[in-house]
Amino acid sequence: MSFSDKELQGFKTLLLEQQQALLKADETGGEAEQVVELDQARVGRLSRMDAMQAQAMSVETGRLRRLNLVKIDAALLRLEESDFGECFECCEPINPKRLEADPTATLCIKCAEALE
Repeated sequence: MSFSDKELQGFKTLLLEQQQALLKADETGGEAEQVVELDQARVGRLSRMDAMQAQAMSVETGRLRRLNLVKIDAALLRLEESDFGECFECCEPINPKRLEADPTATLCIKCAEALE
């Protein structure tokens, strides 16, 4: 199955929108990933624990954001190279509904289920 130019442009627009949202979130999330200052005179023990937990969650969220940005870049490259929508395992077309839900998908449903 081959996508029309209009469908490909729609996927590209969706990917670029997701990319911009992640980049914007990365700008604001970087501050929350900073190391927590452990000054006992300023903050109580529980508050420090809460701050450390929030910082750890922010670090993981940032890691996932950066991973998604890499996936989006790869999907945009596949669009440019006319490989978009092709399963990496079986080389069959990925269902357009799956790509609408996740335009970074690299496996068809059958191959994705086989890996689980």
